[in-house]
Amino acid sequence: MPLIDITYAPSVPESTLQALADHLPHLVSLAVECPEEPYDHNLQPGDVELRFHPRGPYDRSALDAVIEIRSKYFGSRAATRQPRADTLHDAITEATPLRNFGVYLTFPVAAWAQDE
Repeated sequence: MPLIDITYAPSVPESTLQALADHLPHLVSLAVECPEEPYDHNLQPGDVELRFHPRGPYDRSALDAVIEIRSKYFGSRAATRQPRADTLHDAITEATPLRNFGVYLTFPVAAWAQDE
């Protein structure tokens, strides 16, 4: 289950945030898909955690948005980390009006549990 945090500048329009909310779950699921966690193209509630954070008065960034993705470590993911981030950045550019943004993709060793 990817965790996605989007920190955005006040200048990012609501329509762009809505486009991100609409497209990121699918695009990120494609980007982190691997043999150990295949993507079936049938997202269910709880498959992707998406959180938006407006930039605060003390935050500093030259970008309009930073999209941080964390998904469980698997060797097959880690070996292709940079191409996955590059492909995801290109896909977000194609699917949304967001420009001047960065994608931070990390695969920590982790475990997850939730109620069914």
